[in-house]
Amino acid sequence: MGKKVIIIGAGGVGNVVAKKCAMNPAYFSEVVLASRTLKKCDAIAEEAKKIGLPTQIQTRQVDADDVPALVALFTTEKPFMVINVALPYQDLTIMDACLATGVHYMDTANYEPKDVAKFEYSWQWAYQERFKEAGLMALLGCGFDPGVTGVYTAYANKHYFDEMHYLDIIDCNAGDHGKAFATNFNPEINIREITQKGKYWENGQWVEIDAMSIHKPISYPNIGPKESYLLYHEELESLTKNFPSIKRARFWMTFGQAYLTHLEVLQNVGMTSIQPIKFNGLDIVPLEFLKAVLPEPGTLGENYSGQTSIGCQIKGVKDGKDATYYVYNNCHHADCYKEVQAQGVSYTTGVPAMIGAALICEGTWLKPGVYNVEEFNPDPFMELLNVHGLPWNEEVNGELPHEY
Repeated sequence: MGKKVIIIGAGGVGNVVAKKCAMNPAYFSEVVLASRTLKKCDAIAEEAKKIGLPTQIQTRQVDADDVPALVALFTTEKPFMVINVALPYQDLTIMDACLATGVHYMDTANYEPKDVAKFEYSWQWAYQERFKEAGLMALLGCGFDPGVTGVYTAYANKHYFDEMHYLDIIDCNAGDHGKAFATNFNPEINIREITQKGKYWENGQWVEIDAMSIHKPISYPNIGPKESYLLYHEELESLTKNFPSIKRARFWMTFGQAYLTHLEVLQNVGMTSIQPIKFNGLDIVPLEFLKAVLPEPGTLGENYSGQTSIGCQIKGVKDGKDATYYVYNNCHHADCYKEVQAQGVSYTTGVPAMIGAALICEGTWLKPGVYNVEEFNPDPFMELLNVHGLPWNEEVNGELPHEY
């Protein structure tokens, strides 16, 4: 029997999660979409009704920074779980409200403080005992990367390796939205993420590098070579903790030259700063202002062409012999828009969030405590990816997209 869920956040990802949940009443008996801006929720609910989804999306207004407001909402609605696709700054307030009301929790991105461009799992992992004692579960980072990439890694470890030694997560967006400069998810989070120092895991320690200083062409399936940049990404922290045999773990993402040129100019003139400045007597954060003038990621889908390709390539040992494994998904922006009126980056984050929530609701991935996705049996998740729009391909001991 399906469970009632509350989705917090009505951006591009929230749109996908709400509609995919509304498509699957076997898992979700009621779907409530809540955000600070009620009209965004109402627009998504109206679209869902228009395309004939089986479950009506209910809408509510809530400030995810306000724990008492969240507690009041959860107390009134009595959901089985909350799917948090709001801002990463709001993870802890939502987790606090879940603990106060006996509600299970899930998100797609780890917590980061608003005033420091730094993201790590320590703040959320610290909730482990509280969630265990409350008999509640918190599932962290259940989007694509983090999320599917962790499931891919766990699947590889379970089926193809005795020990994994080298992990490279490779993420390509070869799409074209026709805008001079736009980000595919929240501009504030996106720009903070790529302008900070990069780092990767090697031989038991983190190696820090200047932002975007290491790059190389990587060949992506059905796309070809694209210049890819080494970044720090949060799943590296949990994967190297949960799979200690990994000697090196890196994350690569593609960026077009026009995007990098715009970003460099914005950095040079101070528009990517998170430090407040005085303007007409008001404190204004330049990056927050920039976010306000850039296109909303949720509006990019209609004319978006091309595709994404995200996967994991792994080297290790099986039965005493060297082994390699590459698993990936390619996703077409146009297909995503046709199904749920979204572009591919929102879709590849939103669908795994729905799948993770489905596995929690049916009890397959349900146990008290705070967990990352790779700590669970990957097989049911991998099966549902093929069913719900993100089919995957694998190459066992074949040619890898890039060598070391």
